[in-house]
Amino acid sequence: MEPDPTLDALRRFLDGRWAWIRDDVRQLIQEPLFTPVYGIDVEEHRSRVLEQAKALAESPGPRLLFPKELGGDGEIGAAVTAFETQAMGDLSLLVKTGVQWGLFGGAILHLGTQRHHERYLADVMSLRLPGCFAMTETGHGSDVQSIRTTATYDPTTDEFVVNTPDDDAVKDYIGNAARDGRMAVVFAQLITGSDSQETQRHGVHALLIPIRDDDGRPCAGVSIEDCGHKMGLNGVDNGRLAFHEVRVPRDALLDRYGSVDDHGTYTSSIENETRRFFTMLGTLVQGRVSVSGAALSASKVAMTIAIRYGLVRTQFRAPDGDDEVTILDYLQHQRRLLPALATTYALHFAQEELVAQLHEVFSNPDADEMARRQLETLAAGIKSTTTWHATATIQTCREACGGAGYLSVNRLPQLKADTDVFTTFEGDNTVLLQLVAKTLLTNYREDFGALDSLGMVRFVADQVVENIVERTSARAIVQRLVDAVPGRDEEISVMDRGWQLAQFTFREKHVLEGVTRRMRKGMSDGEDAFEIFNAVQDHVLTAAQAHVDREVLELFVQAIDRCQDEAAATLLNDLCDLHALSLVERERGWFLEHGRLTPARAKAVTGAVNDLCRRLRPHARLLVDAFGIPDAVLAAPIALRG
Repeated sequence: MEPDPTLDALRRFLDGRWAWIRDDVRQLIQEPLFTPVYGIDVEEHRSRVLEQAKALAESPGPRLLFPKELGGDGEIGAAVTAFETQAMGDLSLLVKTGVQWGLFGGAILHLGTQRHHERYLADVMSLRLPGCFAMTETGHGSDVQSIRTTATYDPTTDEFVVNTPDDDAVKDYIGNAARDGRMAVVFAQLITGSDSQETQRHGVHALLIPIRDDDGRPCAGVSIEDCGHKMGLNGVDNGRLAFHEVRVPRDALLDRYGSVDDHGTYTSSIENETRRFFTMLGTLVQGRVSVSGAALSASKVAMTIAIRYGLVRTQFRAPDGDDEVTILDYLQHQRRLLPALATTYALHFAQEELVAQLHEVFSNPDADEMARRQLETLAAGIKSTTTWHATATIQTCREACGGAGYLSVNRLPQLKADTDVFTTFEGDNTVLLQLVAKTLLTNYREDFGALDSLGMVRFVADQVVENIVERTSARAIVQRLVDAVPGRDEEISVMDRGWQLAQFTFREKHVLEGVTRRMRKGMSDGEDAFEIFNAVQDHVLTAAQAHVDREVLELFVQAIDRCQDEAAATLLNDLCDLHALSLVERERGWFLEHGRLTPARAKAVTGAVNDLCRRLRPHARLLVDAFGIPDAVLAAPIALRG
């Protein structure tokens, strides 16, 4: 079979800036050691994943995350792209290595100083030192600022005493803790002072604490419990950690942002505790970006399985013939799968921009505060959207494959189980959308990190919404398209890209205006700050999602603009139309209520979605093959027929 030039062009375009690492990872995960498995017991799965992780440790991938001066290759964009590509295979391996190199190693790199780097990072990269990232507690998940583990400095011994005060403060769901981890980055409330000094609390900081000795036994004062069997990701040894007056030397504190001298005096380059806390957490944003990419890859795998199956499975005879109809020829089957495929493409380009921003910020030590805040906000919004999309898309693909999609051998059940936690992994999606909204509403003010409702409400009461909506790097292209739209709405085709962009922009701006009006009214009525914010929480989340939807569409438009291959660009244009109009159709109630659609126009949108599905149907196989998932990695028999 001769190569399809459009397929080759589209795949090269999707592979993008770090195509070389995508190819390297594709080659690696086709080896028998990495073939997806199912139905094995927990201990066997954990052993297999550890063996896979050790093999990965010998590849260039882990070193990409770390600077050259520390023995790495210093290419964080390539590292996250490698992680995203690896997610086409066993997601347990992905999570385990993400904990080891992204979270454990990343915390040492970004929160520690030179002595920590020199002492630990080589062993982290090689997996000689398996580690954990112990942030989440039983009683505090998303509210990290309120965790209850304490680290109290004892000047008489020059040590920190780490303690778990109660059951709610137990570190929970910690990857690598139940079996393989030897050390943990532990987040705790830092306390200084003694009997002769006033006790002072300095907020959440991270310390390196050994949890097992060389023989694999828990260290003195450390309690370890296995979380046991989970819904998915059972190749990851999640566990619980508790500390009972555990003593570690003063240099165990990862002290880039706050240090304690031998007299117990605390100093920090960031005076405000809340700002310091969010600065520390901001350095770990790569975990959020990585989870987003992994969810996107899982969606691509599911889409590839379902669409390939839909092209060979037949059902029911046509009224005027004897042959059964291929199920992807049914419009309703197209409607189930092709809009989801279009959105998967849209999110691919949003993820591409997110990784590029991450690479630029983390490769530039002088990156300004605005760039970092924009990265954090985009990461929160895209991660929420890609992980919810994965959950919905994999379920749709499972249903579209009928009973075959329920069989473990066809991978969809495992994808469903393994990705479900991504919606609360690296930040609960609902909380992350609130972060997006607060950033919009406060317009990147200096104390953006504060989650104080009263401060935010007062600030919003004084703002002009015109200045709130931040724009993507695609703004010049978008403005050109919007400006070209004719004045009379009823004369514009719903296929006009400028019209589509204008709908998304109007929705975001209008929802934000509504939030600010309701907050101002609450202030003028003298309501309690919490009650004001709580009363508009649903509105706030809608504003955040509208913002992300607009950004994703604009980034898709920007991607098409730089595509040099005419045939590939034509397909991308159709996918972009389908993505945009499917969302307008889904939200048509809102657009009708707000005068942006007439009933006739709403019907035109539905008709256009149908037309686009029919237009893209002949290209469905090409569009999923362009994701570049090797058959050995896809591994689902129903996707390998025909």
